[in-house]
Amino acid sequence: MAAAAAGIPLWLSIGVVLRGQTGETGSWFLIGDPLVALGCLTLLLWRRRFPLFVAMTVAIASTASALAAGTSFLALVSLSTRRRPVEITVVGVAFVTASQFADGFYPVQSPPGSLWYYQLAFPALVAGIAVAMGMAIGARRVEVRSLRDRAESAEREQAARTAQERALERNRIAREMHDVLAHRISLVAMQAGVLDHRSGLSAEENRVLIRGIADGSHQALEELRDVLGVLRADPGRPEPPQPSLQGIPDLVADARTSGLDVTLTTTVTGIPSDVVGRTCYRIVQEGLTNAAKHAPGAAVHITLEGTAGDRLAVSVHNSSATTASTRPPASGFGLLGLTERVSLAGGELDHHPTPDHGYLLTARLPWPNPTHEKRV
Repeated sequence: MAAAAAGIPLWLSIGVVLRGQTGETGSWFLIGDPLVALGCLTLLLWRRRFPLFVAMTVAIASTASALAAGTSFLALVSLSTRRRPVEITVVGVAFVTASQFADGFYPVQSPPGSLWYYQLAFPALVAGIAVAMGMAIGARRVEVRSLRDRAESAEREQAARTAQERALERNRIAREMHDVLAHRISLVAMQAGVLDHRSGLSAEENRVLIRGIADGSHQALEELRDVLGVLRADPGRPEPPQPSLQGIPDLVADARTSGLDVTLTTTVTGIPSDVVGRTCYRIVQEGLTNAAKHAPGAAVHITLEGTAGDRLAVSVHNSSATTASTRPPASGFGLLGLTERVSLAGGELDHHPTPDHGYLLTARLPWPNPTHEKRV
């Protein structure tokens, strides 16, 4: 509609001039000119699919129709949005050249000395304006497309980062739940197994085991509540203290109370960083958990060695099981999560069966000298 409306003023002005000079407009002005304009306007519907063909055809056909001037202008603008110099040059030259033959359809008498302006300069100026508008529109489209692509790329990257963060968070939750609960539940299960398999226990021994089961269950619930409080990020609930190297003796004492035969040998001098100490605690905890689950009645020996500036070595060795029990279900998260912890701390983890049908869990954790780090 805009293309048709743009040609109406030129068409009406030519009609006025023709009537003033010749006294009539002629049948071509009233019939032929509108029909050619209608054909050009219809052809514009395919300008996006065949831009070069449509622009060239309309530029040439508009010579015979003043009413199609707006259509040819729009076709040249549409072609210029592609920003292809060869196509623009060819159609522009055809537009200016074809305009020189318009006098054959409307022999309007021009004022003396104005032939250059009307026949060449004006069509060239119109073509230049159309090309400038089209290239500006094309550049804007390219910019908008680039911004859209960047936005979509940023959204994809954000979605990928979110998915990765969710996966890491799920792994962290699974690791924390296993580390906190598996050890406690394993000790409770071991004590319950003793009650089930040993019928000759005294009343005092029964009372100790039952008390151990009750205390262990209560502690498991408390630890679960602490973990859930951290995961829910409750601002009113203080974060529970994290385990450290200094908590290993209490962990061993707790295991002994539950019935495990555990010995601890340590030659560690100094206090490692929180990350190293927490990782060492989790290694010992996982070793005790596995011994309670898979080797009931076995003797467990824990060795800690290391000093600042070197490495912290952890070893948890349990002998073969001395009592038969039902095989507990395996979660599959213990050693996997422990491997991730040790890797994050920059250490190495190894675990394998021993010739005495026991199991050995060892780890070496880096322990840089804090004094040396400060000097560097």
